[in-house]
Amino acid sequence: MAGTYVLRRGSNLTFWHEQPAVNPRASLDALGEYYMTFRDKADYPGPFDQDGVPMLDYAGDVGIQYNPIAVAQYGLAHWNLFRQNGAETHRARFLAQADWLVRNLEPNKHGLPVWTHHFDWEYRFTLRAPWDSGLAQGCALSCLARAAQLTGDQRYVTALREGFRAFLVDMRQGGLCDYEANGDVWIEETIVEPPSHILNGFLWALWGLWDYWLLTADPKGRELFDRCVVTLKRNLGRFDTGSWSLYELSPYRLKMVTSPFYHKLHIVQLRATHLITKEPVFQEFADRWEQYRASRWNRQKNLIAKGLFKVFHY
Repeated sequence: MAGTYVLRRGSNLTFWHEQPAVNPRASLDALGEYYMTFRDKADYPGPFDQDGVPMLDYAGDVGIQYNPIAVAQYGLAHWNLFRQNGAETHRARFLAQADWLVRNLEPNKHGLPVWTHHFDWEYRFTLRAPWDSGLAQGCALSCLARAAQLTGDQRYVTALREGFRAFLVDMRQGGLCDYEANGDVWIEETIVEPPSHILNGFLWALWGLWDYWLLTADPKGRELFDRCVVTLKRNLGRFDTGSWSLYELSPYRLKMVTSPFYHKLHIVQLRATHLITKEPVFQEFADRWEQYRASRWNRQKNLIAKGLFKVFHY
């Protein structure tokens, strides 16, 4: 979701390009601090709406827009700070984002409640507004679960349960997952055909399923989380080029390697996922990809590969 615009104050890049870091204070069996620190996201300089909800400047014809992923992650950043210092300002900013998520949960064209992007976006082709995202849905669940636990407000619980429903439906029927014939379940960051299986979006959304289950104890939530973990274990090697990680499992002959930023993000996300699941394979891949990152030759080679992919496919 980083986009390709020039980095400037208020641009969408000032929000997305933080320094990814595992949160050492995160609670794994209860809804404590979030699994990443999101410290840089808490310092986003704006613009904001009148309620303190961040808006991102995509420039050009898109302009300044709400992005539900950014809203949820900004809320989680201030949740972490509130848990650390108890400051009312952080509590208020966190709940302002949760309130926005409650107000903006809306049915898609299939009648499933989703947090929607109301602007066109260039991906494999132009995603025409309104478009849905499993990444947005998962981050929203993580935010709302903590708001529900903090306040006991039933509005957050209702939105949380409604937001979970779209994960139970295949993307071809309006849902957010690719339910494959072999039993694999992929949470899709963008709904395209054939499915792209974007790794960072899958992992953030996976944590949303975990948080949903922690709050609700809904067995459907735990079952889907477990199926997604099995999918990830079975397929993680497909994202490994032998010298770097892939951004997605694209159908193209040239594969989409990650930028250095997203490669580091993958490492951080896998370490956090290992802490949640206790599955050694995630730690093993994080260590391997950290070794790839330490090689100057790997970094240069994969920047060239990234550039070639953009020339031919974007």
